[in-house]
Amino acid sequence: MIREEIINATIDTYMNLQRIKKANGDHDNLELDYQIKGVISKLSSMGVNAKDITLK
Repeated sequence: MIREEIINATIDTYMNLQRIKKANGDHDNLELDYQIKGVISKLSSMGVNAKDITLK
């Protein structure tokens, strides 16, 4: 996999987790929050600002 493919796959994962979080409503899900933090860290290490793609 080339760098761009890895970044795209990681962004897709982040977007999927954001959709799950939104569908969860106000329910706390510590594992989901942990997974999101991990993906944000990976994106940050690749120079991608996750705030630009965060679901509102």
